[in-house]
Amino acid sequence: PAAVTGAMALLTHLLACAFGMGSWVAINGLWVELPLLVTVLPEQWDLPSYITIIIQMANVGPLFVTLMHRFWPGSLKEVVIIYVVVSVGIVACLLLAFLWDYTSPIAGTTHSTAFLILTFFLALVDCTSSVTFLPFMMQLQAQYLTTFFIGEGLSGLIPALIALGQGSGISSCANTRYLPARFSTLIFFLLMTAMMVACLVAFFFLTRQPKVWELSQHTKRPMETHTEKVSYSVAKLAFIYLLITWVSSLTNGVLPSVQSYSCLPYGNTAYHLSATLSSMANPLACIVAMVLPNRSLALLGTLSLAGTGFGAYNMAIAVMSPCPLLQHSQWGDAIIILSWVLFTGTLSYVKVMAGVILRSRSHSALVWYGALEQLGSLLGALLMFPLVNIYGFFQSADYCSLQCPV
Repeated sequence: PAAVTGAMALLTHLLACAFGMGSWVAINGLWVELPLLVTVLPEQWDLPSYITIIIQMANVGPLFVTLMHRFWPGSLKEVVIIYVVVSVGIVACLLLAFLWDYTSPIAGTTHSTAFLILTFFLALVDCTSSVTFLPFMMQLQAQYLTTFFIGEGLSGLIPALIALGQGSGISSCANTRYLPARFSTLIFFLLMTAMMVACLVAFFFLTRQPKVWELSQHTKRPMETHTEKVSYSVAKLAFIYLLITWVSSLTNGVLPSVQSYSCLPYGNTAYHLSATLSSMANPLACIVAMVLPNRSLALLGTLSLAGTGFGAYNMAIAVMSPCPLLQHSQWGDAIIILSWVLFTGTLSYVKVMAGVILRSRSHSALVWYGALEQLGSLLGALLMFPLVNIYGFFQSADYCSLQCPV
């Protein structure tokens, strides 16, 4: 009966969404919890760049998977890797809840050893998910891929909303003290652990779903997945892969490392709003891609240019910190928040549509999608790390004591 099929489809959409949510939830959770962590941990404001580099080191995971795919196809069982990876994530997240503030001396300076080591394992999970979760989604019908991307977007949104509720790091300017959070970091990481568990459960049920090729024998109409094999010229494919690398380097590598510099001069509220609202722009862009898919490469190119433009504005403001444009006007706040939201939104749409286009080609196209996404992020982070940490190219702003000409 149609009702049962509809209910099954809805259930599968929900499972795909929960599964996608587990992909980056742990690392996104770290990013939004940073305003609280930097006030406690010994690395203080250097922490974001430490995290960026640890995430890049964790790219050994996807590198290993991609090389195995390339040279020993079929030797790695995707399902097994995903079970292992998500389980590691759950354990690391649980340990983090209890050990995040544990410090020990390394080479004479105090470091938050437990936090940094566990961050590596969380990053290993999240990076490897790029090259395993997506290709696994090939086994389901095409319509579920966009839901998976929405879930991936929610993995940024939900931690952000929890952090907003927690009131993490919003200080009052009275005597530059940090207001206590509404609930502890322990609770926050336990909530992240719960989301990872949900991902594991969803994956378990997804593996029980009938595969695409089994479904196509039962239904009388030919499956859209077989007719949709779109062929693109080498030049067009190269263009798509180039877009993925470029967009990922901006959204995952280059701009996250300067977000605080571009927003804090406008105040803590501007920082919080642009962090949370731009993480909301991601799932919204996925929903738009679901309702209005557009495979035109011209449009994707134009959107990438637009997104790059918004990114350039954010970067320019970060360079001008601590005294950027329109600092003392409401317009400055509004424009920087809007610019961050549009930057994330336009480029998220490009990423999702690139994924949809490549899915209609082959399984290995999606493995390469994941690999290039990680490569782009790596290049972006490697470019920014020395600028932020070694050369101190950006000045941080203390909103409470700005010495700027009005």
